[in-house]
Amino acid sequence: MKSSAPVLSRHLNHLDHPTCIAIGVTLLMASLAQAQTPPEAPEPEGGALAPVVITGSGSADQRWRGSATVDVVDGSELRSGQLQINLSEGLARVPGLVIRNRENYAQDLQVSIRGFGARSTFGVRGVRLFVDGIPASAPDGSGQAANFPLGSADRIEVVRGPFAALYGASSGGAILAYTQDGTRPGELRVGAALGANGLWRLSTQATGQTGTAEAPGWSYTLDVGTFATDGARPQSAADRTSANVKLSRAHDGGRTVILFNQQRSFALDPLGLSRAEYEASDEATTPVATQFNTRKSVSQSQLGVAWDRALGGGHKIELMGYGGTRQVVQYQAIPAGAQGITSSGGVIDLDRTYWGWNGRWRWRGEAANGRVNLSAGLASDRQTDTRKGYQNFIGPTLGVQGALRRDETNRATTLDPYVQGEWSSAQLTLSAGVRRVNADYTSSDRFISGANGNDSGEKSFGATLPVVGARWQLSPGLQAFANVGKGLEIPTLNEVAYQSSGAAGFNTALNAARSTSAELGLRGRNGAGLWNATVFDIRTDDEIVVQNNTGGRSTFQNAGRTKRQGIELSAEYGLDTFTLTTAYTHLRARYQDSFLTCTVTQCPGVNPQVLVPAGNRMPGIPGQQLFAQLAWAPNLSGGWAAGSVFTLEARHTGRVFVNDLNSDAAAGHTLFSIGARFEQTTGAWTWREFVRIDNLTDKKHAGSVIVNDGNSRFFEPGLGRSLSAGIELTRRF
Repeated sequence: MKSSAPVLSRHLNHLDHPTCIAIGVTLLMASLAQAQTPPEAPEPEGGALAPVVITGSGSADQRWRGSATVDVVDGSELRSGQLQINLSEGLARVPGLVIRNRENYAQDLQVSIRGFGARSTFGVRGVRLFVDGIPASAPDGSGQAANFPLGSADRIEVVRGPFAALYGASSGGAILAYTQDGTRPGELRVGAALGANGLWRLSTQATGQTGTAEAPGWSYTLDVGTFATDGARPQSAADRTSANVKLSRAHDGGRTVILFNQQRSFALDPLGLSRAEYEASDEATTPVATQFNTRKSVSQSQLGVAWDRALGGGHKIELMGYGGTRQVVQYQAIPAGAQGITSSGGVIDLDRTYWGWNGRWRWRGEAANGRVNLSAGLASDRQTDTRKGYQNFIGPTLGVQGALRRDETNRATTLDPYVQGEWSSAQLTLSAGVRRVNADYTSSDRFISGANGNDSGEKSFGATLPVVGARWQLSPGLQAFANVGKGLEIPTLNEVAYQSSGAAGFNTALNAARSTSAELGLRGRNGAGLWNATVFDIRTDDEIVVQNNTGGRSTFQNAGRTKRQGIELSAEYGLDTFTLTTAYTHLRARYQDSFLTCTVTQCPGVNPQVLVPAGNRMPGIPGQQLFAQLAWAPNLSGGWAAGSVFTLEARHTGRVFVNDLNSDAAAGHTLFSIGARFEQTTGAWTWREFVRIDNLTDKKHAGSVIVNDGNSRFFEPGLGRSLSAGIELTRRF
């Protein structure tokens, strides 16, 4: 981490909490006292694979220019002193973002931004994911963060606030990963790391460029890695291998980029723990996980191509296309008695093909004494899921594939036109954009037997999502910004799979959630660092919530109005050999309307429903989060201590309710970590080593919760005190 020129661009939110106001005022005074004229930022270079229109430059200076709320985390910062296995390792410093390692690789990370996505029990919902401009989220809004290539990441951008809606439906926020381009001279990195519970990682990255310096050819980046772990609890072992290839070549007025990604993974699933099980031991696994041998295997391959070309006069055309396949087989712990003819079974067998394209025109010029950037495009994505379900038993034998219980093809297709424009001068930036969201779902049922009738169906969602924003330069080191816009969260194909009565078949009564989001903030920077403070207010109608989650089947409903209000604060300052990095989020997320929910089977058809009163907290969302890191880089030379950095971290997470009824909650906790990393260079060779101790005080805590779990197994224990270490060898050629 650089002590005087931070690589993060922080953006923060919420001003109704006295403590936060005091912090914000302190930061403001410090910034004004030390304000210096910042260097003029370069014009952004539109990347061929930038997914929409907000991004295209990873420069923190560029974030200073715009009104959108975007944090940029440099790739070297993601890797430095980390295991390089999970995206959660390096993004805790981003305010407004909740990203948790569940210590369960069968269910991926838990990710939410300003409360969007918190209801997800597996995978990512309500937050859009992209890797080099290619969606890691399906058209229905479901996504996975496991295929983010940390070893070759150039940067990760986290978009929050109203402008995130320009990434399409279910964009309560967006996380965008960009990998490195090959350069000259080339570089080879080989790394290894070890961690608690038998965890290990091996990885290799190679970057370079063919041709000569005068006549360069293709730039290339290759990233291959594998890791495995015995798991923190019984039935939680996992392994994963991945390969990422990026080829790019400049041509007259533009660039061509080719991307290939492949991933294979296998993970046992320890499931969550009930309150009684968690209190008895946070290292235990619920018995049904081993009885049914709960597990998941994933195989995914993907290819993408992007091309752009300048047309003269400031005009540019950009084209991108991609396609891939994904296979998932998962064994669940659904009781045999619940897998009748109308059940979907306890074994998921999913075979997905997906593809998409994005075409965009850009123009950059000058008008009305300012710089103008205009863009317009059309994006389309499609997924086809061939989904089968089987019983997870044969006679008395559990955890094996049994009789067929589901056989259908589900499709989701989007076709979204979008337009965005920006006018900027030295003192003012005005931004506006609009995206028309169109999503169509269809399901063709082939398993029709007795009481299990034809469950085919279709559903469409649509909305126009405008957003406007402004940025004012109040002084050379201080600016204000304000943004407001509309958002739409569509239910996933899984969430519309069952009717509100509990019967199979498309839930045509389930509507998309519509939101209005507004934010207001200040940013400051000077020679020592930068800070951000933002307040936000999000009002949602028809919030999507669980109606019933029992017997292996989840049904969803619309719960009326919700309100999310919060503040985000962050700062990074360097003084001599010390750097202090902080990020604080306060979020008040509540249901404004009461609604009925179910806690037992055959509900609502037979049993009475339970009232969730207005004012209840939305589950899965901590009321506050704090990250603070103090890094010390002493001026040492020679030997193993050369290039050394020592860190002390504190991470606080507030209380998290586990369900809509607010009947239980994971307690708040604070975890401390210490680390040290070293670097030595001899000629073309560079060695880097790190050692780290997490949860220094061995604090027992729930690392995450499974929201609205029908078996009340809400709690996923976090790791106790754990040691990790790694080494990396780099050679330039």
